Amino acid sequence: MLSRLKPGEKLQLRPLAAQLGISATPVREALLRLVSEQALSMDERGTVVVPSISRERFLEIRHLRCQLEGEAALAAAHRVTPADIGALTAVHASMMEAERAKNFVAAVQANEKFHFGICRLAAMPVLLGLVENLWMQCGPLLSRLYEVAPLYNGHQEALTALSNGDAEGVRTAMIRDIDEGSRPLLALLNSDASSRV
Repeated sequence: MLSRLKPGEKLQLRPLAAQLGISATPVREALLRLVSEQALSMDERGTVVVPSISRERFLEIRHLRCQLEGEAALAAAHRVTPADIGALTAVHASMMEAERAKNFVAAVQANEKFHFGICRLAAMPVLLGLVENLWMQCGPLLSRLYEVAPLYNGHQEALTALSNGDAEGVRTAMIRDIDEGSRPLLALLNSDASSRV
């Protein structure tokens, strides 16, 4: 989800356990769980690999995110407090500052924090779990988010709608953020596909 792993990267059990400072058993269990949740894949030799995502799969994930995060935005708008809006505003400001500093790793992480902040405000744990799984599946691709510019950002629109008590406006802003913000990634996927032909 933090986009630290790249598509095609192999995750070897013992080096990973040493890096995390824990024994191999919990790492193995975590890797197998992530494979079962389709966040990682396993090759024919049993090596766990960070999968490459196809254009079709990415479009499906984007569609599902729009539906689920749109519902979360509606629910969050009815529960949000001024303190919540202040916290989300600070996250958005940190994302903008990271973009200005060209610290794109921090910008991607702040973007994720903003989206999950909205989802957590919805107080819908099942929905949150589904959204987390979708983000895990496309996390490695998100590391390439800033390879194509400019990026659309609907966070300020969402914050304004939250401040105005406009639930439908928050939903619309978050869906547009996902839809428009994914276009550079779709362009990269299209370019990657055409370079393989």
